[in-house]
Amino acid sequence: MGINVSLEKCVGCSLCVKACGQNAITIADKKAVIDMAKCNMCSACVEACKKFGAITITKDSSAKIDVNDYKNVAVFIEQHEGKVAGVSYEMLGEGRKLANDLGEKLVAVLLGSQMNDVAADLVKYGADKVVYFDSPELVQFRDDTYTALVCEFVESDKPSILLAGATAVGRSFVPKIAARVWGGLTADCTKLEVDTKRRLLLGTRPAFGGNLMATIIAPHHRPQIATVRHKVMKAAARDESRSGEVAVITVDAAKIAKINERTKILDIVKEVATTVNIAEADIIVSGGRGMGNAQNFSLIRDLAQALGGAIGASRAAVDSEWIPYSHQVGQTGKTVCPKLYIACGISGSVQHMAGMQSSDFIIAINKDPNADIFQIANLGIVGDALEILPELTKAFKEKVCA
Repeated sequence: MGINVSLEKCVGCSLCVKACGQNAITIADKKAVIDMAKCNMCSACVEACKKFGAITITKDSSAKIDVNDYKNVAVFIEQHEGKVAGVSYEMLGEGRKLANDLGEKLVAVLLGSQMNDVAADLVKYGADKVVYFDSPELVQFRDDTYTALVCEFVESDKPSILLAGATAVGRSFVPKIAARVWGGLTADCTKLEVDTKRRLLLGTRPAFGGNLMATIIAPHHRPQIATVRHKVMKAAARDESRSGEVAVITVDAAKIAKINERTKILDIVKEVATTVNIAEADIIVSGGRGMGNAQNFSLIRDLAQALGGAIGASRAAVDSEWIPYSHQVGQTGKTVCPKLYIACGISGSVQHMAGMQSSDFIIAINKDPNADIFQIANLGIVGDALEILPELTKAFKEKVCA
């Protein structure tokens, strides 16, 4: 795409300056000047300049596509050290549903080394076809390599929909894919559906700080791309009776070296976690504003430790600096789906409940019998969490010792 300013038509009225949300436009010598490093091609300036028609956006004709040429649902399979990430099984489960609704195939895209058995196993989790790029150079994730190879897959197989986890990996390279293949990207989705009549992906995600949910479509772009939060969707169930195709593409090391001219991996430092990751935990004990202060979060830690679970928190507790952001549960934190979720002193804001309501069993402890959290709780305890938590911890410890 390109953006142009006609010097003959521009009168230096500065309407475009006021309309630009990126502060990319200035007026020099009574003419609009656009800083391309800041411009994101939103076209707000074009709308503001309708009267004079001095600003135009042109699209590369080579980028135009026929949406009817695209078919099937594809899922990017994220792997770490040869092990498939949990979010990818969730994407397979959701991708299978979308493919069934559209009457299309589900294709899994895997990049790695010596993962032929893993590639074949993906068929058992719902994939009709697996495209496996194999090379020792693909063991570790690198933006440029993964972007180039997945784009190669998109250009050859032309999937209508491409899904990936909204993880550090997905968020890093999926936007690059969207830009290169002229795809329409909806990031950080919490819900996916399809309009079968128009064959459109409906990606729902939190907007305005989680205060409302926006459903986004990309009717003129293919593939329709979405990254999805971990633990929002149910993981695909293994089905031993399934069969499918596995296409192995051996990638030449020289080709990868050429792609990776810009970057080099110097070292890989693994994070040493001292607590259980809430995104992966089966049991989470969370505290909110009702805990009173940071010191009282020791009661949350004691119970979580007794249960072998993780520590969570509401946004109010994090904003009060009682606990780090990494523990925040909700639309503006992490979405979780544990087997047991214990909410202590959490009233139940819409944002928090949206991030944990898929938990298998929810226990809520709150002084207020009318707290919203009780509406989704399987078991509610009306009382002071500061008094109840020590008793629960004691009871669980005695049970373990017994």
